Amino acid sequence: MTDSSPLSRQMAFLIEADRLKSVQRATTLCDGSRFENSAEHSWHIALYAMTLADHAPDGCDIGKVIQMLLLHDLVEIDAGDAPVFGDHDMAAIEAAEQAAADRIFGLLPKKQGARFRAIWDEFEANESPEARFAKSIDRANPPVQNLQSGGGSWKDYNVDWPTFEGRIGAKVKRGAPALWAWLAPRAKAMLDQLSAARK
Repeated sequence: MTDSSPLSRQMAFLIEADRLKSVQRATTLCDGSRFENSAEHSWHIALYAMTLADHAPDGCDIGKVIQMLLLHDLVEIDAGDAPVFGDHDMAAIEAAEQAAADRIFGLLPKKQGARFRAIWDEFEANESPEARFAKSIDRANPPVQNLQSGGGSWKDYNVDWPTFEGRIGAKVKRGAPALWAWLAPRAKAMLDQLSAARK
């Protein structure tokens, strides 16, 4: 007989979450020594939220932001990581992520699973101040790592400044304008240098 007690369901969820450590991302560590995994990314951006909390919108609940950031990529266990500069069928990715959210949060006791799913849905909707700040941090972290590693995934995807500004800028600026003001000139300088080297 399968044990379906609340604690056993919580443990099943936590054990399943361990699989996020095996999902490789397109971004390397800051030192460029290897690609990071999605669990490392989730931890790092939760730390970003704690550290950069004074740049969040007024009244923003940083505790909720951290919850969003810890949960947001769990769907990659099933759906995989879709690099922001890759070419993807966004409708197919969204459908795969919704199905993954149903399955993964469904492992939990019903009430807790619904609460976690609501946090994930709020992040995806990107409407609340918490979601906008969380999305900004999620988008800003890989460029910071690319800056530190000498270009990282920007080299792999032949990213130029207009592409970067279009895919990253709007989301970072919307939720964390001060972070964008810091990031933009640094990214532009390196991307312009990389583009010149490709010519």
